[in-house]
Amino acid sequence: MLNAIAQDSDSTYYILLADKDIQIESTEAINNMYNFNFKRARIQFNWLKQEYPEHPISYFFQGLNLWWKIQPNTDDERFDPIILAYMDTVILKAKNMLKINEENVEAKFFLSAAYGLQGRLHAERTHWRKATFASKNALAYLEKSRGNHELSPEFLFGDAVYNYFSVWIPENYPILKPVVVFFPKGDKELGLEQLTKVSTHAFYTRIEAKYHLMRILAYEENRQSEALAIAQQLHDWYPNNPYFMRYYARLLYATGQYKKAEQICLSMLTQIDEGVDGFEEISGRYVCFFLGQIYEYYRRYDEAKTYYERAVYFSEKLEAYQMGYYLFSLLALGELEERDEHPQAAKYYYKKVKKHAKRKHPAFKKAQDKLKKL
Repeated sequence: MLNAIAQDSDSTYYILLADKDIQIESTEAINNMYNFNFKRARIQFNWLKQEYPEHPISYFFQGLNLWWKIQPNTDDERFDPIILAYMDTVILKAKNMLKINEENVEAKFFLSAAYGLQGRLHAERTHWRKATFASKNALAYLEKSRGNHELSPEFLFGDAVYNYFSVWIPENYPILKPVVVFFPKGDKELGLEQLTKVSTHAFYTRIEAKYHLMRILAYEENRQSEALAIAQQLHDWYPNNPYFMRYYARLLYATGQYKKAEQICLSMLTQIDEGVDGFEEISGRYVCFFLGQIYEYYRRYDEAKTYYERAVYFSEKLEAYQMGYYLFSLLALGELEERDEHPQAAKYYYKKVKKHAKRKHPAFKKAQDKLKKL
């Protein structure tokens, strides 16, 4: 196939990522992965391994399959060794490809992706030295593989990630600032434009691009309406993905679309109560707080209390005592008890806030003021 052939000054080589037939064969596996049917996706990705045992593609997707399994609860460390082992295999296979042809852009793409995933995992675990090493390598291979999107739109994803995150990393992780100091400076606006193109035109990286774009627009660019449109699309495509569902609920709540937010939150809570895979206490903490806020807005105060209490329950089960959803649920319960003229019950909740919140946290100050008035 013409669009799967790359040519440099030394030789011609085949780009697997650009092969339309392989994309068609991989569609169901990728959809299963993002829709949290991990067992089925794993079996289907094994087909790629059998067909292309020396190519990094199957190993990368097997690792990504496990990475998505832990996204609803990134504190889950059970799969860390396996994910890292898959990425080590990707690195080995890609470096073998470079030994054959040192200009192979597909090999560089997978090296940047594997090191990038390792860096993200190490950063989650606060293993900063390992995160620094992996991030430096990821940026190096991203920089080497830039400017090849005419071969495949997948490679534009690397350009977008480089442009945005080479600027974003030092702004948000000062400890990793030395990683980027020796690389050419990126362009965040261009990175966003490129992510938008990838989210429309790519195959393998389209959903990852949408996921990054959604998060960036919502929490870095304060463009929540645009982020909500992406979140709704991701939820519509992958209704069994609790991570996408949680983001959709958060953005509905944040943009004041309470009726829709209520429906999504209640649906998530049902699946949490039923023990559906991926629907866990972390999501419960979020959605119960949102429901408490929504019912308080509707002046359905007894229901609001019920969901704030559940938000507190989920938070305490996770021992997430300093998180905002926990502290503000306690504050809300105290205020509702004050409204019902139960001062002792209100004091109980305010004292819990003071016990767990850091002194500089706004919840601490508010609880302190409430206690003084009582």
